[in-house]
Amino acid sequence: MSWLEDHPEVRTIRCGAVDLNGQARGKRMPARFAAKIEEEGTRFPLSVLNLDIWGEDIDDSPLVFEIGDPDGVLKPTERGFVPMPWLESPTALLPLWMYYEDGRAYDGDPRHALARVVDRYTARGLTPVVATEMEFYLVDDSGKELRMPRTPGTGKRRPGAEILSLRALDSFDRFFTELYDACEVMDIPADTAISEAGRGQFEINLIHVDDALRAADDAWLFKQLVGGLARRHGFAASFMAKPYEEYSGNGMHMHFSVLDTDGNNIFSDGSAKGSPLLLNAIAGCLRALPPSALIFAPHGNSYDRLVPDAHAPTGVCWAYENRTAAVRVPGGSPKARRIEHRVAGGDVNPYLLIAAVLGAALIGIEDELLPPPPISGNAYDQELPQMPATWAEAIDAFESSKTIARIFPEQLIQNFVMTKRQELHYFAELTPEQQVELYLDTV
Repeated sequence: MSWLEDHPEVRTIRCGAVDLNGQARGKRMPARFAAKIEEEGTRFPLSVLNLDIWGEDIDDSPLVFEIGDPDGVLKPTERGFVPMPWLESPTALLPLWMYYEDGRAYDGDPRHALARVVDRYTARGLTPVVATEMEFYLVDDSGKELRMPRTPGTGKRRPGAEILSLRALDSFDRFFTELYDACEVMDIPADTAISEAGRGQFEINLIHVDDALRAADDAWLFKQLVGGLARRHGFAASFMAKPYEEYSGNGMHMHFSVLDTDGNNIFSDGSAKGSPLLLNAIAGCLRALPPSALIFAPHGNSYDRLVPDAHAPTGVCWAYENRTAAVRVPGGSPKARRIEHRVAGGDVNPYLLIAAVLGAALIGIEDELLPPPPISGNAYDQELPQMPATWAEAIDAFESSKTIARIFPEQLIQNFVMTKRQELHYFAELTPEQQVELYLDTV
C-alpha cells in the first residue's frame, strides 16, 4: 500500500530536492496528484540546484542561457514520504534527487555527491557509520536586536548562558517535547539534548546510523523541523554560524567510524590508540581541512565563528580527547573508536559536509597517509597550519585543490565556486543587520 493511502489525513504534499546551499527547492500540490510524482518523478531546471542564498540564478552560469536552462528529472529518494508536523494542516514532504534526461545522476546534486563517496566505500567492502551534533539558538527576532525568547509560563528571559543546565531545557519543555514527538513521527533519531555555551543555545545529537545518506537526510530534515516548529511557538531557531558576536557560534560536529563486511570497526585494534587505519583516516581528514573550508564554512557569517579561542577549531591538528583540536578521537570503549570532526558550522549543507569528511578519510586510507603526532594542551596556543581565514581564501583553496577533485565531481565544484563568488560579491554590500536577516532563518 502507498504511504499516502495509509495516511488519508494528508491533504497536501511538498516534493523537493536540496540545493548546494542546503535549501529545499520544490513544489506544493494536493495529495491526490502525488501518486504520479511518486511513480514517475517530476522535472525542474538543472539550475535550480545551483541558486545563490537569495534564491537567484548564478550570473553567467553555463546551466542557464548557454545551454538553454534545460530540465533535469527529479525522482524520489529511498526515504519516501516524510510528515511535516510543524505545519498546521497534515502535510508530507517527498524528498527528491536529480538526474539527467538519459538517467545518469546529475553531478551538481549534493545528495548524489555523497552517494558517490559511499559507493567508493562499498566497493572496498566498507560501511561508514555517521552521527551528527546539531547546535542551534532559540531567538526572539521581533525587535531591532536578537534576544533570547521569553520563557513560557514566566515570561522572563534567562539572564545568561547555562552550560548543561536542566533548568534552561525545562524552561522550553513544551517546545522540546513537541520537537522529540515530531522527530519520532519523521523517524529522525534524536537523542540527548543539552543547553550550550551561548544564551539560548542548545544541542541535540542525532545518533549513529550505518547509512551516510540517511544521516545526511536526518540532519537536513531536522533543520527544517526545528526552524518550522520554533516559528509555531512564536520565536526563531537559527543554525546560523554566529548569530551573536559575544557568544559561541553554532557548530555541526560529525562523528564517524567504519565497518568491514563482518561488522567490525576498522578503527579499533582493542587499544586506546586505535588501529593504523584510524591514523590513515585522520591523516586524510587533516590534508583536506584547508581546501574543504568552503564546505565547513560556506557563508560570509561563517568566518565570524572560525576565530581563535571561540570554541571553533582553526588549527589543522588532531588529538585524543581534546576539544580544541579540529579532529578529535573521543575516549570510551575501544570497540567504539571513532573520529569526531569538529570544524563545520551549523550553517552547512549536511550532504556536502558528510561527503567531504568521508571522502577525505577514504583518501587517507587509500594512500596510506600518516598524520603528525597528536597535540596535547590548548591548540589555540600552538604554532599550527591554519584554516583559510577569509571566505575569499576558502573559495580559491576549494577551487584549486586536487584533494577536492578526488572527492567531488567537476560540475559540482564549478557550480559551488560560482555560487560562492556571487554571494561574496553581494554580501559586501550588506549592513550587519541585513546579514543577520539573510542568514537567521535561511541556513
